[in-house]
Amino acid sequence: MDSVTVQSKGIEMTPAISEYAEEKIMSLNKFFEGITKADIIVGMRHNSQQKGKVFFAEVNLDLPGKHSIHLEKESSDLYKAIDKVKDHLKVDLEKMKGKMHAKDQEVIRESKAYHIDDME
Repeated sequence: MDSVTVQSKGIEMTPAISEYAEEKIMSLNKFFEGITKADIIVGMRHNSQQKGKVFFAEVNLDLPGKHSIHLEKESSDLYKAIDKVKDHLKVDLEKMKGKMHAKDQEVIRESKAYHIDDME
């Protein structure tokens, strides 16, 4: 991953929060090579009397081929919100990787196919 930025909204950014978010998102490199950029925003939504504190983690990933993934998750705990967004990104990246692999296999099959024109 070339660059990772971590920002906060509605909370004070501490080194511990920044390091935790960066470490979790950097671990996605194991599942999908070539992630070029990650923008992470962590914070707290307005206090709702019914829900209490609602924390969120929002991530934008830039992938090769002008692809990108945007995902946001909420939780009553900031670290849980970061974990949730990482887990869902992992699933999305694995799906995308599978689609890209299937497309590559299709191109390979087409290049190996016999053409009637070649046989004449």
